Amino acid sequence: MVYFDSWDEFVSKSVELFRSHPDTTRYVVKYRHCEGKLVLKVTDNHECLKFKTDQAQDAKKMEKLNTIFFTLMTHGPDADISDVSGKEQAEQQQPKKGRGRRQ
Repeated sequence: MVYFDSWDEFVSKSVELFRSHPDTTRYVVKYRHCEGKLVLKVTDNHECLKFKTDQAQDAKKMEKLNTIFFTLMTHGPDADISDVSGKEQAEQQQPKKGRGRRQ
């Protein structure tokens, strides 16, 4: 098991691991409220990569990593992830207009 100190290094190694073994790689998120720690783990049963944090701002980074993995899983391991970011995609979608009350 390898714990990474750098977020960017963890993301690049995780994507590399997924692209090399897309069928056996899995991504696990574990949060312990009592300790306030978030642990992200990417493994293919031979290599295990982990990132541990207790910072609240890292939750946004985790959302971006989720988006990257969802893109790789749906479009295949050769998909281009350079333009992937969850926030911009959510902002591009138009909100549905509800029935709401008339004034």
